[in-house]
Amino acid sequence: MVVGVCQLDVFIQGNDSLKKKRQILKQVIERTKHKFNISIAEVGDNDLWQRAQIGFSIVGNDSRFVNSCLDTVKNFIEELNIVEVLNAEWELIHY
Repeated sequence: MVVGVCQLDVFIQGNDSLKKKRQILKQVIERTKHKFNISIAEVGDNDLWQRAQIGFSIVGNDSRFVNSCLDTVKNFIEELNIVEVLNAEWELIHY
C-alpha cells in the first residue's frame, strides 16, 4: 500500500476577510473533492486571510499511480484559477 500526502501553500488574491477566505477555500475543496473523491482539508495558516495551506491524500497500490494522482490534483487546483499555488510538497509513504 502506498499513501500519498500533499500540502499546498496557496495565496488568495484580493481577499480582505477570513469569512471570504473560508468561502473561497470551501469552493476549492468541494470542487476538488467532487472531481477526485479524495480526502482534502485546510490544514494550516487558519488565521491569515490571504494565505492558506491545503492538504490532501491518496491511497493506492502503485507509487507511480499515486504520484501521478497527486500531480493531477495539484494541477487541477491551479487550473481553477481561484487560488495561486505558491508551494507544493508531497511525500509517498510505503506500507
